[in-house]
Order: sequence, then structure tokens, then C-alpha cells
Amino acid sequence: MRVVRRGMGLVSSFLLSYGPQVIKRRVWDKRFSTGQWNFIDHTVGDCVYPVLERYARSGSILDLGCGPGNTATELAAHVYHSYVGVDISEEALAKAAARTEASARKEKNRFVCGDFLAYVPTEQFDIILFRESMYHVPLGRVKTTLDRYSPCLKEGGVFIVRLFAASRENDKSKSRPTAMLGILESEFNVVEKLQSAEPGRPTVVVLRPKSAAAKDLKPDGLGSREAPPALSHR
Repeated sequence: MRVVRRGMGLVSSFLLSYGPQVIKRRVWDKRFSTGQWNFIDHTVGDCVYPVLERYARSGSILDLGCGPGNTATELAAHVYHSYVGVDISEEALAKAAARTEASARKEKNRFVCGDFLAYVPTEQFDIILFRESMYHVPLGRVKTTLDRYSPCLKEGGVFIVRLFAASRENDKSKSRPTAMLGILESEFNVVEKLQSAEPGRPTVVVLRPKSAAAKDLKPDGLGSREAPPALSHR
């Protein structure tokens, strides 16, 4: 049975990284609707929040794979001016919209249902956040995904990535998160890196594109493809 469960887990992980959007949405909607992911609903005090506060500049945040909207409602309201959360699960976004309503942040927060691997922003941001969601980017697409989003950073803007990656010096298993961290560190300029003492020792890394031209590129053509519709707050 353990082998069967492990095999099913591997299949599920593969589908969430490589599967079509309709399958991804179905899997995530089931997980959120059945309460499997209720344990992530409350993350006040998470190590990512002080880092977001340092780089938000009272500006805008794009949260890719935002889930039930933790960042949109747990980050101090004065830290940012506007927030866009993108997630493929309608169930998760319904919860995020309800939390935004309850926290009186309807004017600041907006949510879009879609796969962030294909999402096309229509504006630029001070921060583009991957909070655990980087796990669902195929390794071969980590650099190209961030390259595609680089024009969506404002001048001086940053990527912030939070993931569980062991210290590369001590990690003999060459885990997928460790490999991702290696790609990020080699392909982008690391502005800041923090390994938290929280359980699992999550790593938060702040990045900028190596190319100044990429960083300063204006978002001409952003939105040339139709973006997924924003969800109304319920």
C-alpha cells in the first residue's frame, strides 16, 4: 500500500507541474474543497512577511499561486498599496475573496483565476512573489518563467521566492527545491537570502534579473493576449 500511495503521489505531483490546466484546477479544487489544505489558512508571523515589508515600498504585489489569500490579508495593510493574487483553484480564491471582504481590503486586493505558468499581467509590480508555488514550475522552466515575468517588475522591483530547500552544502539528496534554489542563485542576482529557524527551515530569497535591460524593460505588449478574468469579491 505504501508503494501505491507513493506512486499516486508522484503521479499527482507530475500532473500539477506538467498537466493541462483543467486537470490542475480539478485537483486543486478538490484539495481545497475537502479541507486537505486547511492547515495553511493561518500563517501570521511567517518569515516571508518581514522580507515583503522591506521591499514592498508601499507599492504593488503580484502573488503567483496565492492559494487562500494569506499574504493578501496577513501582511500589514499599510505595507502595500495594491495586490493581485493568481491561483488556478476557484475554491481557494473563493476563500481568499471572503477573507479580503472580512479584513476590509476590497479596495486593495484583487484575485485572478488562472495558471500562473500562462498568466499574462497587464501592469508592473514592486514585488512578484512565489510563496511555495515555485514547486509547481518544471525545473527546465524555472529560468524562463522568471524571465517571462521580468518585464513585469517595476524599476528596482524584485522577485521573492519562499521554498523549503536544505543547505546546498549539506544536502546530498539533490532535492528538487535545492535544485531550484541553485538555478535561481546562478541565473539571477541574489539581493538577499534568509534561511529561517522555523520548522523545516524555509528559505526566502530575493532576486533581480541579471540584465539591467530586462529589469528596465517596459511592459509593451503585456496583455496582448487575453488575461483570465478577475474574480469579484463575494
